[in-house]
Amino acid sequence: MKQPFHHGSLKQALLDASGTLLDQHGPDGVTIRAIARKVGVSHAAPVNHYKDREALLTALATVLFKDLLASVKGKLSSKDLPTTARISVFAIMLFEYAMAHPNRYRLLWHTGLVNHNDPELLDVMDQFYNACCAEIAGAGLCSERDAETYAIALWSLVHGYTDLRLTGMFEAKNDKINGRPRLEAMLDMFLNQSRNKSP
Repeated sequence: MKQPFHHGSLKQALLDASGTLLDQHGPDGVTIRAIARKVGVSHAAPVNHYKDREALLTALATVLFKDLLASVKGKLSSKDLPTTARISVFAIMLFEYAMAHPNRYRLLWHTGLVNHNDPELLDVMDQFYNACCAEIAGAGLCSERDAETYAIALWSLVHGYTDLRLTGMFEAKNDKINGRPRLEAMLDMFLNQSRNKSP
């Protein structure tokens, strides 16, 4: 039996079902038919809110990125964090998010399924990136390189390590000298070297 929905509640129900399917089956398992079946509506019903699968997955990615951004902002609201720790928040929370929700992480960067030029998604991604650049600029690291160079280097470090962890190429190990988790040790190395001026 098909479930009746008010106009507004179906849109949210579609997103909720998409998130559940994503966690269970990964990005490729989130199809319009599977979503409609899970919600209990006809496979034609979602088009009233999302024109196609890409539009629905882009909306889901936007929600997920907003949640991630809110978590980062919540962590940064602490006044007790030292400068370098504030920069590390972006990398560590992104990594922890990927480890806890690997399928959500994969969707966020899936160019074949998500429209990263969508204005709403682009806005929240820019907020995340610009906040990271602002922390870098405020840390006084930019005497010889601009904040974006540092941000891109940081972004590349965390994404590269995260992808290698998710594929099983790297194991979860600590630095043998200082005992810290590998990502934290790498971030310390990156930020400490960044503070040293070139001769």
